[in-house]
Amino acid sequence: MPLLDNINEPNDIKNIPEDKLYELGREIRRYLIKTVSTNGGHLASNLGIVELTMALHRYLDFPKDKLIWDVGHQSYVHKLLTGRKEGLNRLRKLDGLSGFPKRNESDCDAFGAGHASTSISAALGFAASRDLLGRDEKVVAVIGDGAMTGGMALEALNNAGTLKSNLIIILNDNECSISKNVGGVAKYLDGIRTNRKYLKLKSGVKETLTGSNIGNRLFEKLKVSKDVIKRLFVPGMFFEDMGLTYLGPVNGHNMKELEAALENAGRVEGAVIVHVITRKGLGYKKAEEHPAKFHGVDPFDIKTGESLSVKTGRSYTSIFSDTVLELAAKDDKLVAITAAMPFGTGLYNFKQVYPNRFFDVGIAEEHAVTFAAGMAASGLKPVVAIYSTFLQRAYDQIIHDVCLQELPVVFAVDRAGLVGSDGETHQGIFDTSYLSSIPGLMVLSPKDGRELREMLIYAYSLNKPVAVRYPRGTADEFTDIEFKPIKAYENEVLEKGKNVAVFATGKTVKLALDISKILKESKILPTVVNVRFLDKADARLLKELKDDHWVVAVVEESVRTGSYTERLMAESAGLGLGYHFVPVTLPDSFIEQGSVDELWDRYGFNAEVIAEKIKEEALTKLDDELFRR
Repeated sequence: MPLLDNINEPNDIKNIPEDKLYELGREIRRYLIKTVSTNGGHLASNLGIVELTMALHRYLDFPKDKLIWDVGHQSYVHKLLTGRKEGLNRLRKLDGLSGFPKRNESDCDAFGAGHASTSISAALGFAASRDLLGRDEKVVAVIGDGAMTGGMALEALNNAGTLKSNLIIILNDNECSISKNVGGVAKYLDGIRTNRKYLKLKSGVKETLTGSNIGNRLFEKLKVSKDVIKRLFVPGMFFEDMGLTYLGPVNGHNMKELEAALENAGRVEGAVIVHVITRKGLGYKKAEEHPAKFHGVDPFDIKTGESLSVKTGRSYTSIFSDTVLELAAKDDKLVAITAAMPFGTGLYNFKQVYPNRFFDVGIAEEHAVTFAAGMAASGLKPVVAIYSTFLQRAYDQIIHDVCLQELPVVFAVDRAGLVGSDGETHQGIFDTSYLSSIPGLMVLSPKDGRELREMLIYAYSLNKPVAVRYPRGTADEFTDIEFKPIKAYENEVLEKGKNVAVFATGKTVKLALDISKILKESKILPTVVNVRFLDKADARLLKELKDDHWVVAVVEESVRTGSYTERLMAESAGLGLGYHFVPVTLPDSFIEQGSVDELWDRYGFNAEVIAEKIKEEALTKLDDELFRR
């Protein structure tokens, strides 16, 4: 019987004999590869953390003890070991298990995650609460070396140095986040990994001195002075200088070493860093060789490692990639900035062509934006490429450092709108609201790939703060529609009709045209508007349409509050135009995981459903003959 069949509840791993743990790890890896190859998900990071997760589950008592994951995409093994094996068959599916820790999914998920550099702060909160409430649970945070580059992690480490009770911080060091780590923290950790002089000296001194009474006493004296020795050989002693105890490096694939390190760490009165070296993708050769490729994957063929998803046409990201290269060839002041995602944002090719004008600042979105502001104030023209969900982290910097000073920074906001299987923490459904509320920031939304290219060129030409938001996936192409040049705050009328107008933004323009086809079958000839500019309601067009339009539908893949829909409705009310609105937006809530098509269907982004709402509204306000004459 497979060993995994014996793990149905939290803490069941403690019943597995020690000599069977290696085989359990093999079973877990096989199960992960099979599951992720079917559902897609984060593979390399989970394969690399199998033994570490097993050791933590043998050390901790769930759900009493608290295990806090950073980012959380590496929590699949944790889910397996807490009785969710069957649920993993619907990992990242609609109404299935999340690909991240979720408090409402299991009481063994102490803290939700999805963004980097949060675990130490949260763990400190748990430890402080434990002490105040007089409890005795263990608290452990797991953070990757990539997430350690984030400013929030360093702020938390600074605070952790003052803690007087035990807190274990596992630094899972696999030398690779989504892309190769950059910066001072990465160099520091590399120095610890590669510098074995201290470890060899410690071992050699022990072997030489122990064995006699004098030698034993001398060795004990030297142990007291170990900090002095460590400072001679270990780069910087960064963690201990901040008031934390440092243990390691530890082999992250050796259960005995891991369990011994955890026991030692648990005896420390204060915060302790356990530096664990792991190999991302271990157990699946293709993931070991290409960890970035297998960080987050669609369903794939296990034998070849190739994706099973059929990709047709160019993606919005690739169009951005080509366009920024095109602009850079014409202007040597263009610089490109990313926060640890050169591949995901499409800037990898830029890095190859213009290495001196490319800047990867690590997982540090706040720094990325203010860094760009400094460059812009110095005469350069930065393009900052960050996913919508991660740009949220730099909101103050966008307001204070870029827009207040009217600096020419172009924000390329990838993954805007629903992104699907990564769920609540990654849906880009708030950017229209949080960006459009900032004075002086123009917000653009392309309906297709051609318009994205033209919008990027236009945005770059303005010498002011501009955000261009675009979705994940294959770009729509409206080859049968004549392209109209982009002019400031002029939206595009794609079809001219009467009585009913359908305003749509970005990828919902295609949906609006499908709605129009259905309405035409009922003899309703709508006006269809492609909303290019999201930060200002189109008052001019609203007034123009008022002569022969009564109903306005607005279709937008954003939350309602702060949306263009809300802005347009407020403008109409302020002008006293008396339109009857049919608003179609996402609700003001967090949207769960599922395919984008499934989520569109669940939340009413269906051409027939919307067309029926428009017809119902129209027929209650207008005489039926008005539509049929």
